Amino acid sequence: MTELLRTLFATTPGTSLHLDGDALRIAHPDKPGRHLLPLIRLDHIVAWNGVSLTDDLIHRCAADGRSITWITRNGRFLARTSGPHTGNPHLRLAQVRTHDDPALRLTLAKTFVAGKLHNYRQLLLRAARDTTGTRQTRLRDTADNHTQALTQLAEATTLSETLGIEGNAARAYFQGLDQLAPGMATGRTRRPPTDLANCLLSFGYGMLRVSVHGALEQVGLDPYIGYLHGIRPGKPALALDLMEELRPLLVDRLVLTLLNRGQITDRHTQTLPGGAVQLTDEGRKTFLEHWSKARERPWPHATLGRDVPAALIPLTQARLLARHLRGTADTYQPWTIT
Repeated sequence: MTELLRTLFATTPGTSLHLDGDALRIAHPDKPGRHLLPLIRLDHIVAWNGVSLTDDLIHRCAADGRSITWITRNGRFLARTSGPHTGNPHLRLAQVRTHDDPALRLTLAKTFVAGKLHNYRQLLLRAARDTTGTRQTRLRDTADNHTQALTQLAEATTLSETLGIEGNAARAYFQGLDQLAPGMATGRTRRPPTDLANCLLSFGYGMLRVSVHGALEQVGLDPYIGYLHGIRPGKPALALDLMEELRPLLVDRLVLTLLNRGQITDRHTQTLPGGAVQLTDEGRKTFLEHWSKARERPWPHATLGRDVPAALIPLTQARLLARHLRGTADTYQPWTIT
């Protein structure tokens, strides 16, 4: 179990979570005793496959507006409950109207991609400063690729062009993954991940999705009506949109640090019969410990003019997006660093 910043991560198979008065009781056959956590200290629960929650706990969380997310052992989203929605319907109408306006939708889509490309470029340049030779040259070449992509993005006139530019830049970035984390495989493999680096990235993106999805609901936005990602049933398009600018620094940077320092290695994973690689229980515990620490880190936020803890950046950006959709801010500014 890991609990930080009012989120409980329940990862151990066989664990059951119960309501005990105004507290959450954690039970496991191999861990006797009465383990209690006051509900007032929690605003979110993340439960992995193999963890059960009693009906009375789920009902209490719904009544309190405390969200619960269920995910797979590899960090993929399964389901979420959050109780009655309290969002402003006028904000959601504005969200839909912006989606239905091609020019406004394109502007927002390009903004999300621009934030992602800018932050990846900064990550690449910072990595290049810490090395020399061929590795440094390749990192700088990939950063230059992202600079060119930003120029192309500014001139894009369709959503298809925008998606193409983003896709090409992403392929160039992941093909250079071995330069960011020497010894790692190159390329992005998902559903399932087939190597350590991609396993960690997928798991980290799953954690980020939980945070972003909750932030959007908290400010009253519909996570399923987005601008860059196509709208399909069951696909949280806006959550995926907002994740784009956050992936490089909140997930990739952490994963690369863990790999380069040897804090997570192949011994923290297991390979399934079909070739999928997933974290072991110890691997999940180790990642979540570092994830929790990384969420405490303050990051500069240019729009607010002050530092913001990593854990609050998704909520901050969701609020800024809501202000723009309501018309109280002329533009939406992605979170970027220099």
